Amino acid sequence: MSSILCKANRSRDSWLGIAVLTLLWTGCAHHDNDPMKTARDDRSGGSGQSRSVLAAMKAGRVDMFGEVSEGLVGDYFARSAVSLRQHTFIEEGGDYDPDLSPDGKRMVFSSTRHNLNPDLYVKNVDGVAVTQLTSDASSDVQPAFDPSGRLVAFASDRGGSWDIWVVSVDGSRPIQVTNGPGDELHPSWSNDGQRLVFCSLPTGGGQWELWIADAMAGGSQTFIGYGLFPDWSPRDDTILYQRARVRGTRWFSLWTLELIDGEPSYPTEVASSSAHAMILPTWSSDGEWIAYTAVAPDPAGVIERPQVGEVSDIWMMRADGRSRTRLTDGFAGNYGATFDNLRRIYFTSGRAGHENVWSLVPSKAVPYIPESGRITGTPDRRNMASTVIEPTTGQEGE
Repeated sequence: MSSILCKANRSRDSWLGIAVLTLLWTGCAHHDNDPMKTARDDRSGGSGQSRSVLAAMKAGRVDMFGEVSEGLVGDYFARSAVSLRQHTFIEEGGDYDPDLSPDGKRMVFSSTRHNLNPDLYVKNVDGVAVTQLTSDASSDVQPAFDPSGRLVAFASDRGGSWDIWVVSVDGSRPIQVTNGPGDELHPSWSNDGQRLVFCSLPTGGGQWELWIADAMAGGSQTFIGYGLFPDWSPRDDTILYQRARVRGTRWFSLWTLELIDGEPSYPTEVASSSAHAMILPTWSSDGEWIAYTAVAPDPAGVIERPQVGEVSDIWMMRADGRSRTRLTDGFAGNYGATFDNLRRIYFTSGRAGHENVWSLVPSKAVPYIPESGRITGTPDRRNMASTVIEPTTGQEGE
């Protein structure tokens, strides 16, 4: 399990095969006869977009489910999210893939506001002026602040395939972390700032892999499993990611694994749903909560392949999978959530006609959930929060 604009990600696997994006990230194109075909977002305000080729497929578009459509050269779209407060206001192109600095004062994000291919920008959260962090003919997406707030990791196709890069927050001293024939995406920092976890699709491979690398050029790299869009816990060595419930489908669920002495252990499915795919998971700054994007089947009732298109929502739950709460209203594409240091959630939304970055504070008032675990309550238009919680064990809210 995007509104992320960029070249590609991988094929269908276990990340959602993203999610997005991811980019924000987070859309991918399928054949016209596919009833679950995802909507093609136009980040360029209606004009044609430049296209870049996936190393894994030599042609294709990757969506938040990690799927690549054969025979089509497309763009990689990263997703972000929507909410109560709007932080960017562009009317041409799109802003997505937001990430907050450790102090919550600055935001880095990808944008096509100036170019058909996305670049990285930094701005004060409530400011207006933006500083361009990268500027080249390639696509730069999925930025992530390191724990010090001085470095930004991101994915870029400037080397011909998607690789992980690190740059200073002032745009200087770019370092290429990965340099292989496949595609690497969605970097996330360890809490000590020394390592990065990312997902990778080998050339010709059909399954997304999870890898850890030293955050430096030429550092060691370690395979830790299969999945998509990993996020490193801010408090320990637990990795959160999405993984297909049945290989080759879009019914993604959310998983964690622990690194013990550098080795992956205890892969655990923390949340799944028969009602929607769960993609693009992210930790809160204290590691107590998880936000994610939920994508339901299309209105025609096709449930085998949920559609990422006009409508997707941001949800939140406790780290153990309890207290699932829907935060957005189900009337737009909301995706690519990320927390600040105070548990405000930022994301990308196209509710105003263009993809911009929004944020919300989850409501503390959570309606009672009956033992059935079924949907209860209706969307609150004032705080954009409604509750759809499962399972029913545990206390809701904070």
